[in-house]
Amino acid sequence: MTKKRLLVVGAGPGGYAAAFYAADRGMDVTLVNEDKNMGGVCLQRGCIPSKTLLHVARLINETREARQWGLDFGDPKIDVDRLRQWKDQVIGKMSQGLTQLCKQRGVNYVSGRAVFENANRVTVEGHGGLEFDHAIVATGSRPIVPGDFAIDSPRLLDSTSALEIEDIPPRLLVVGGGYIGLEMGTVYAALGSKVTVVEMTDGLLPGVDRDLVRVLQAKLRKDFEAIHLNTRLEALQQTEAGLKVSLKSESESKEEVFDKILISIGRQPNTENLGLERTRVELDKRGFIKVDRQGCTAETSLYAIGDVIGGAMLAHKASYEGKRAVEAMLDESQAVKEPVIPAVVFTDPEIAWCGLTEEQAKAAGREVEVCKFPWGASGRATTLGRNDGQTKLIVEPETGKILGVGLVGTHAGELISEGVLAIQLGASAEDMAHSIHPHPTLSETLMEAAEIYLGAPTHIFKKKR
Repeated sequence: MTKKRLLVVGAGPGGYAAAFYAADRGMDVTLVNEDKNMGGVCLQRGCIPSKTLLHVARLINETREARQWGLDFGDPKIDVDRLRQWKDQVIGKMSQGLTQLCKQRGVNYVSGRAVFENANRVTVEGHGGLEFDHAIVATGSRPIVPGDFAIDSPRLLDSTSALEIEDIPPRLLVVGGGYIGLEMGTVYAALGSKVTVVEMTDGLLPGVDRDLVRVLQAKLRKDFEAIHLNTRLEALQQTEAGLKVSLKSESESKEEVFDKILISIGRQPNTENLGLERTRVELDKRGFIKVDRQGCTAETSLYAIGDVIGGAMLAHKASYEGKRAVEAMLDESQAVKEPVIPAVVFTDPEIAWCGLTEEQAKAAGREVEVCKFPWGASGRATTLGRNDGQTKLIVEPETGKILGVGLVGTHAGELISEGVLAIQLGASAEDMAHSIHPHPTLSETLMEAAEIYLGAPTHIFKKKR
């Protein structure tokens, strides 16, 4: 029986996960990637380098916090060149690992830009034409920089150039209070920059539950020079002293000068110049590819996953979608529950959530019970000197079923997976409360939040309902 030929366009976490899974399932796989190295934005210019730098930032901050505990390491001496080399070493090591996995699985890796000629053939510059039975478009996204502010200046950064850490600017303006801007602001503030954030809405991290954001915002107001909400960047001009900006809020307009500016207001899909117009693939008005629940486009031989289809632009979501698309091609799709997709903001403290949020429940008029356990009552958080966290469960009142989980605090991103599993398996607050958690750990804050629903939390006093 002839193997099904699969072409995957894009070698990010969605593309390579799909390619590897398809090869494991016996398909004849070709992986085409415009970059020489695999990993996509996540590995090369996003998740991995930013988390490498955020770890360094956390270490710097911990040395400062340690003074309260009787340890004084002095002020850190920062070698920017060595820091950049360490980041690049991490990327290089993981890139080599992916290349090795690609060879071990027999995936044909082609470096170049693929352009669709029709629904079953692409042309790759320098490699000619490639035919396929099915293809997956996983070309990712790129930062949005408004035309009015797209000046040619090394002082103007996007999420990619900010990760290069060319230097430590004395004054940095971050435009956009989303997770990318706040994560990079956290890095530069720890390294020594005076960071100012401007956000056009009335709060940081729009869409995230406000009680979680308030904890982070209180910490960032200490770490950053300033946070301006309900404020717009109106004008940008390059001068000898730096980048001169005009900032406008509801109450005032003012001008300031910054050494560098990071524009982080969102991302847009890489769907142009792929030849998709030669197929029946449909795009929405923002350029995202329209797909069904299995990732299939209007052209039945073509699938799309990850950032190019919109929704949450998360690496783990793309990987999940890639594997499900392969199963659909193999006619193995099953009626599965909607996946529970976690999200993590890797600031300090971290914010993580999954399932139904309190904000979503309010917007939908859905009655829920919110159970919050403050980390001020956590023994482990106290030993870490980090009582600024909170764990909360969103529970269905009638059944006790866990609908959502939210966390803010150090290592929140490592804790959220228990919430994902609980929601995916339909667990109740009683199930979680009766699952013995090790003491003293941060994980037991989930158990104690569940005990609040039952009316008998151990480490806080709460009258029974």
